[in-house]
Amino acid sequence: MSPTPPSPDADVAASLRRHLQVCRELLTLVEAEAQSWRHAEPEAIYAGARRRKDLLAHLNQSLDDLRKHRVRWQRLAPAERARQPEVVALLRLNQEIIMKIIVLDRENEQTLLRRGLVPVRNLPSAHRQRPHYVADLYRRGSAAAGGAGRPAGTTAG
Repeated sequence: MSPTPPSPDADVAASLRRHLQVCRELLTLVEAEAQSWRHAEPEAIYAGARRRKDLLAHLNQSLDDLRKHRVRWQRLAPAERARQPEVVALLRLNQEIIMKIIVLDRENEQTLLRRGLVPVRNLPSAHRQRPHYVADLYRRGSAAAGGAGRPAGTTAG
């Protein structure tokens, strides 16, 4: 008798847990960078650049993994998705931590700009200077996606 393969929702939940772990590591790194800038320790940030590159590579792998499950998840009926509270909760947790990373990273970027430590070619676009731009994107993405259970910014395929 062969073991039963994990259910699709179990695969999605496992992928979301792995993605959440990568995001938590990124948040820790961004928080450490913020702390270093507050205490005028820029060398600590440069030392963390290697870790950031490694984490970004893991983030890309994690996103690729999530993309594989996304279509299958979106094809589930809303009632079936509602029966998967862990997946819905993990989606929400991932969104929350990503928002924290974005906000804190933007604050770090502003600190770099104020100190004149960002090369002109790396200056942020005008859209990134709008304080509620990211929140508006999430709201529009959630509305277009039909609400809960579907990652912000996605549409049914």
